[in-house]
Parts: sequence; structure tokens; C-alpha cells
Amino acid sequence: MAFVYILYSKSTDNFYTGSCLDLDHRLQQHLDKTFFNSFTKKASDWVLYFSIANLGYQQARKIEIHIKMMKSRKYIENLKKYPEMAAGLIEKYTAGSSR
Repeated sequence: MAFVYILYSKSTDNFYTGSCLDLDHRLQQHLDKTFFNSFTKKASDWVLYFSIANLGYQQARKIEIHIKMMKSRKYIENLKKYPEMAAGLIEKYTAGSSR
């Protein structure tokens, strides 16, 4: 199963949104700066701010893209504050959904 996750860095006051199959491993890659040209190499204090688990991989990718397209800090903050928003995204991007 896949995850959508949002990281937060206090030192840069930035969010980072991603998706993956193994959340623990992926978080460690961000903290270790495994990928030289990645956005997250700017900071070493990334923490998991929000995640959605138990998704299909394509569903996770679509939700990740949706969140990124919103380009809104308030939207990300509201995702954490209002669980029904995440539930709506899961429903919207479920395979075979008519929405």
C-alpha cells in the first residue's frame, strides 16, 4: 500500500508533499539527503506533518499532484485540521470513482 505525506521544516518554514510505498524508508532518505538535487536537502529538520495511508500507488500519486496543484499553505493546514478533506480526496481518487 502507498502513502501521501507532507513534511514540514521549521528552519525553512516550508512544506514538502510526496508519495511513496515505504514511508519510514522515504522519510529517512529525506533526512539523509539521499537525493543530491532534491528540494528537501535544504534542511535537516523535516518532520512528518501529515499523511494518508493505505492507498493504491496511482491513487497516492493523484492525491499528491492534487495537493501540489493547490499551491496553498492554508490547504495543507486544513488537511490536517479537517479529516473529512482527506476522506474526500481518497474518495475522489478511488479507482472507478465517478467523481
